[in-house]
Amino acid sequence: MNDLRTITPKRDIARELARKYSTMTHDELDILEGILEPVKYGKGEMILSEGEVCRGISYIEKGLVRQFYNKNGKEVTEHLGVDHTIFMCIESLFKEEPTRLQVEALEATLVYILPKSKLEAAAIRNVNIQMLYRKILEESLIQSQVHADLMRFETAPNKYKRLCELSPQVVLRAPLTYIASYLQMTPETLSRIRSGVLL
Repeated sequence: MNDLRTITPKRDIARELARKYSTMTHDELDILEGILEPVKYGKGEMILSEGEVCRGISYIEKGLVRQFYNKNGKEVTEHLGVDHTIFMCIESLFKEEPTRLQVEALEATLVYILPKSKLEAAAIRNVNIQMLYRKILEESLIQSQVHADLMRFETAPNKYKRLCELSPQVVLRAPLTYIASYLQMTPETLSRIRSGVLL
């Protein structure tokens, strides 16, 4: 799981993204492959720190990341991402302003970055890359809405049950304290739910 000695060829990542978000010709895959930038992070390494500007959309090929912010001296987990998912700090990305969010690798992680400037330049010239860009943004917005609705409308046990359904790998791999923070509950409450006391 954490062996990142072999980097997946960029062509394979371009195909993965095309399968998931758009259809592409051979030439379009060439363009997408040329945009992708692989970056490895060690466990505990910061991918993005508060005050930096988010410059691109990141696709996790292997690994686990936590997106969080500080509030009243406490870290609040906003997103947990695993293999074959996307993450970005959307406000910083589009406003090109320093972010208040931080992103940390919770495992050895291999990320392929789609720099916004390169992606937008390609999207202007190519309708299928434009479609891929749009679909990625749509997915990100829907995920945010799903999480917001989960926090607003569901009971603590149902929040955890839904997370198990939506992101089973997150539940298996992320530390309990971060899962609890993401679900806006205490670690003690989450422990009771996991042991079946509140189910």
